[in-house]
Amino acid sequence: MTQHTISVRTQRKTLKATLMAAIIGLSAAEVGAADYQQNPFTLAYDGAIAKNEPGKVNIHPVSYSLNGLDISANVYTPANYDPAKKYPAVVVAHPNGGVKEQVAGLYAQRLAEQGYITVAADAAYQGASAGQPRNVDKPAYRIEDIHGMADFLTQYAGVDQQRLGLLGLCGGGGYSLAAAQTDKRFQSVATLSMFNSGRVRRNGYVDSQLGTIAERLQQASNARAQQAAGGEVVYSGDANLTDEQIAKLPFALYRQGYEYYWKTHAHPNSTFKYTTSSLLDLMRFDATNQIELLQQPLLMIAGTEADSLYMTEDAFAKATGTQDKELFKIEGATHIETYWVPKYVDAAMDKLTAFYARTL
Repeated sequence: MTQHTISVRTQRKTLKATLMAAIIGLSAAEVGAADYQQNPFTLAYDGAIAKNEPGKVNIHPVSYSLNGLDISANVYTPANYDPAKKYPAVVVAHPNGGVKEQVAGLYAQRLAEQGYITVAADAAYQGASAGQPRNVDKPAYRIEDIHGMADFLTQYAGVDQQRLGLLGLCGGGGYSLAAAQTDKRFQSVATLSMFNSGRVRRNGYVDSQLGTIAERLQQASNARAQQAAGGEVVYSGDANLTDEQIAKLPFALYRQGYEYYWKTHAHPNSTFKYTTSSLLDLMRFDATNQIELLQQPLLMIAGTEADSLYMTEDAFAKATGTQDKELFKIEGATHIETYWVPKYVDAAMDKLTAFYARTL
């Protein structure tokens, strides 16, 4: 590759960032502020920790074993952390396709600023965690990831095992509802922009693919058969779309999701793709199945303009096992905007801080 080619690509990238900044009302410098390449911990969110300093929130990259796989995680400790003291703690579960360096890291860091020890881990088979083939996305694995984060965090120096909370973001929110049904180490549960992965993979987003369920199950079955025979692993969700194609997507979640994950907050370990054979498990899963077993205090947060809001409202109505529950809607926010727009993140954090202070 010539220096001229690199230069042209750099110019195009800069121009693209400037154009996007104009579109979303930020300066080009602010758009670049979430660049993982500019952060020693490869964190891809604004205001991320760049170095550990005494008296401030610190980040601790860790790894631990879960069912024989090495899990990659980041632990955030509060300012003036003293391992001899006891702190409340929160497990943070990342969105589908996301990694610990994106929105999960942002909320883990913000909660650490409020005095919590937090952990954000990459799901097994995803991100920097081990597991083959890559990007398996089975509900049982994602739920086990949450149990595994609880295993690790409750043994971390300074964590009060009796004050453990759970925060699930997007797909991690659906899996958190499922995990907390039976894992009573979690004293309270919160979700942000909850995404019911099973319902969407089965019925389509906003139940738009009800007519092709059988066809897609056959494709998933064929993919598993091919894999079992030693053939190539088949993937879904791996479309490399142009800006024009993204603009034509029918749902704001997908349009803004491509911008967030591929542009403004991109990370090399983050991907939309997952093994097609995972659909055998995903399509029979539902985050609201047996949700009456969830008896802990529950806070569900979603934007009023989110086209995914129907999933939060559905789960909230079905969560009849707890009397202590609240649905909080952030006025004006879409699904993806709750990941990074400062005023919406602040609104979510205000509710989360009060909720965990009361329940932990």
